Amino acid sequence: MPSRCHFAQPVRDFLTYLRVEAGLASATLDAYGRDLRDLVDELKAKRIAGPQRVTPAHLIEHVRALHRRRSLQPSSIARHLATIRVFFRFLKANGAIEEDPTRLLETPTRWKRLPGVLSPQQMRKLLNAPAPELGRLWLRDRAMLELMYAAGLRASEVGVLAIRDYNPTLGVLVVTGKGGKQRIVPVGKPAQDVVQIYLDELRPALTRFGDDRDRGRLLLSHTGRPLERVAVWQIVRRAAGRAGLRNVHPHMLRHSFATHLLAGGADLRVVQELLGHSDISTTQIYTHVDRSRLREVVRKHHPRP
Repeated sequence: MPSRCHFAQPVRDFLTYLRVEAGLASATLDAYGRDLRDLVDELKAKRIAGPQRVTPAHLIEHVRALHRRRSLQPSSIARHLATIRVFFRFLKANGAIEEDPTRLLETPTRWKRLPGVLSPQQMRKLLNAPAPELGRLWLRDRAMLELMYAAGLRASEVGVLAIRDYNPTLGVLVVTGKGGKQRIVPVGKPAQDVVQIYLDELRPALTRFGDDRDRGRLLLSHTGRPLERVAVWQIVRRAAGRAGLRNVHPHMLRHSFATHLLAGGADLRVVQELLGHSDISTTQIYTHVDRSRLREVVRKHHPRP
């Protein structure tokens, strides 16, 4: 196929193949044709001469444009991707191109929403938000926030922490996660110091009722009962509001814990163990978060982003 044919002839050949040899229905052919017109129009606007000039970067940008400018759902984008993949595989099989540029494209079924992450500066503001002028429970709130960030705790893991789960001598927590799976997580000195003050000065007062309503839990409500999940959310949101932060939720502390560790050079397998993930692919999303932050820095500060 001569290089001067650009896109028109390859597209016609491909649609003819689908109609004659693959026997696709007219409605399906129309959908393939629309998808390819969208792609070709964008490539022509970028002065891409023909299929042999198309790179993976061009296709990745096209998919991003479908999502960004047209707000297409993943299912619609998946169809576009299927069309593009089959088109370029057809061209490669027929010798029109040497490399298949679709090899780096991911399907929308593998896309994951990147978790919100606080910067280290924002995290310091959040941790410092509970203060004595807010009443005696400020110590519990500060201890809770410190532990969540220091150990990457889920909201569901906070309330079930028992006093016996915390070993101040070793500086570790035994955390019971999903499915009753336990993990041991080291706790840094800032969190240890606050937790110790809470245990010495406040928790005894919260257990003044003399019964077993505390059930041996580490963090208690003002009535001496274990913290429920809704209370964890309320404490986080209250602290975030005081720190001037918006849209902060408990899981964001866990996200920040993981992202800050990786940004500091921690091994991915170590972070997987600390988070209690059974599958490394679940932990890998945090590497994407860190890379996205690097891209933001480059775009903002590099003279030629």
